[in-house]
Amino acid sequence: MAKERFFLELDPPHGAMADWPHVVIVGGGFAGLKACHVLAGQPVRVTLIDKRNFNLFQPLLYQVASGLVSEADVASPLRQMVGQAPNIQILLGEVVDIDTEAREVVFNDHRYAYDHLVLASGSGSTYFGHEEWRPLAPPMKILEHADEIRRRLLMALEEAEQTRDPERRRFLQSVVVVGAGPAGCELAGSLIELMHRAVERDFKQLDRAQCRVILLDAVDRVLPSMAAKLSADAAAYLERAGVELRLNTMVAAIEPGRVLLRRPPDAAAGEADAGDQGLGDLEAATICWTAGVRASRLGRLLAERTGAPVDRGGRLQVEADFSLPGHPEIRAVGDLCHYAHTGDGRVLPGMAGPAVQMGGWVARDILAGLEGRRSAPFRWFDLGSMAVIGPWYAVADLRGLHVSGLAGWVLWALAHLAFIPDTENRIALFSKWMWQIATRQRTALLITGRPDQHLGVDVGLERALPPDGVAQSPEAPPSEPLNRLISTPRITAM
Repeated sequence: MAKERFFLELDPPHGAMADWPHVVIVGGGFAGLKACHVLAGQPVRVTLIDKRNFNLFQPLLYQVASGLVSEADVASPLRQMVGQAPNIQILLGEVVDIDTEAREVVFNDHRYAYDHLVLASGSGSTYFGHEEWRPLAPPMKILEHADEIRRRLLMALEEAEQTRDPERRRFLQSVVVVGAGPAGCELAGSLIELMHRAVERDFKQLDRAQCRVILLDAVDRVLPSMAAKLSADAAAYLERAGVELRLNTMVAAIEPGRVLLRRPPDAAAGEADAGDQGLGDLEAATICWTAGVRASRLGRLLAERTGAPVDRGGRLQVEADFSLPGHPEIRAVGDLCHYAHTGDGRVLPGMAGPAVQMGGWVARDILAGLEGRRSAPFRWFDLGSMAVIGPWYAVADLRGLHVSGLAGWVLWALAHLAFIPDTENRIALFSKWMWQIATRQRTALLITGRPDQHLGVDVGLERALPPDGVAQSPEAPPSEPLNRLISTPRITAM
């Protein structure tokens, strides 16, 4: 493979840039994008590598899944966000290896040298060793996942509209959401509201009373990371909205249209006689998974290359400056890092606020080091946590200040609009939220794609075939085939 240091050396904006340090950032999420913003216009060359050509605002994926907004409302092209800075280039591709001795990243059949490497490749979903459940219960980590959830639910309602069998109709109008954290609660609340309004207005043969959304988790309360009062408020609202809560209940298996249940070990310990009797199985045409999160696979890769420790979720345990032990030139930020250098020793949560602060601090620390200065230690400013449960209703824990209801929704809306990196998307989202609240109509209820098409996605650079049918890299022999334009689908979500 040819070693190329920086594409801009082919036609650099000015000669001095050739001697600037090269910073490679892997991942264009909250942390990576913030690092690019800080480094834009500074005397460093920056290469941002991502498998997708856009920044995705993951906290609003549930609104795509439930038809509140469209894909373009929660995604912004990276080239428009930071690519126009003269010292930043955007490259589409997936990093498959990192040579820490040579200080090179490997992707798209090339090797690129770096002076500083910032890993911000985010997280994906985990099924706790049961990957066979993935096609039966889509996660909600990328746009295609949200599209698949929406497609499955709307197709089930369309079939129910034409079904004479009442048992079959009840099955088609049932949804199970696994995971009672913020994502699960937000999805469950949005789906029940969608089903109720759609049945009342758009489907003539369906009965609103037959719509079921079951929220399932092994924990004893929804939103377990929030204060008990906010958890109780959220649970009460969800139940009033029609969501059935099945807590203290684990998934034993997932089959087509069925979730098999069992008690968690701690709950079963005091009920040996009862065992799993009475739990029953849940039958639903639509099953969604929001229960597990794992770090990007680059965490395990770097652990193998450097010996850096990782936690149970695959996150790299980093030093106080986010560097890997023994490798000050490599930083891990966002969902990929296990950062416990806080005042109380608690690990920073995997949310947008900490990720943005990490990415900005690391970029400023790199610049300070190049100037011979020492940065002030990283201090995380806790902005709190929030979850929207329904129209005009959210819960917010703002550093001990607990707010729920309309006031919570206003705070949630302002915070999310502030974190949206693109002004056009802010305006579009605010307009659609107001329209939906005023009319109770959703603007993105489209059924697209084929069954399960959205789960088997293979993203990254695709090479178009020349007339002879073989794509060539600069260093490949004339007869060596590379990636074809149409590749075999596989699940590759970070």
